[in-house]
Amino acid sequence: MELSIDEKREHLSGALMSDDVEAALWNLVDTGLADEIVPELPALRLEQDPIHRHKEVLSHTIAVTAKTPGDLVIRLAALFHDIGKPATRSFKHGGVTFRHHEAVGAKITKKRLRVLGYPEDVVRDVAQIVRLSGRFKGYADGWGDSAVRRYARDAGHLLGKLNSLVRSDCTSRHDHIHQAIHHHVDDLERRIGELAESDRRAAERPLLDGGEVMERLGVGPGPEVGKALKFLLELRRSQPDLDREGTEASLDNWWRDYQS
Repeated sequence: MELSIDEKREHLSGALMSDDVEAALWNLVDTGLADEIVPELPALRLEQDPIHRHKEVLSHTIAVTAKTPGDLVIRLAALFHDIGKPATRSFKHGGVTFRHHEAVGAKITKKRLRVLGYPEDVVRDVAQIVRLSGRFKGYADGWGDSAVRRYARDAGHLLGKLNSLVRSDCTSRHDHIHQAIHHHVDDLERRIGELAESDRRAAERPLLDGGEVMERLGVGPGPEVGKALKFLLELRRSQPDLDREGTEASLDNWWRDYQS
């Protein structure tokens, strides 16, 4: 008898949250239940060839999923993080590649989780983690502050879950590779914290100081300067990315309104 949607979802969630995740997922695959519940999973058992060697994606996926913390969103994201590889596999660039598999995988993830009846917030969060799951790979080559800010901004409330997946997404037999990944994630998290604090402090200061305000408005010390600085501070807090030119234009508009 065919399983209902609720039964399929319960089987998958149950396997992901079981005490032995690896054994439970292999059981889904080996019994054929995965073909009915999430057919994209057994499809990760890509055929190997002697010329273009790469890790067997299904085994890697199950091993990574089993390493993640016991959080359903993280484990769903781990299960689906390479789901776009079969659709993007190519041998055209001197070896096997899976270009843009994260973006393709995010679309597949959304479709499958919606079919299984997962709540929309879970679908959205899991798909976003899948989409961002490969972003970290360039960090060891050197990221500027803007790239670090963009990573944190794009991850948003999922930053901790995304980094948990990144830490787990290594099945190498070499311990130094695991250590290097953890070191780089630690460093990234440190930089994110430092930049967030720096941005917070910067947001507590107007972009123009009192002298610059007086010069631009053509006034001397007085209550108008204090009111202008208060306006500029509120402007900085509400629009932290506004540049100097935009700030000066906003101050000019405020001054015209103030005088009218």
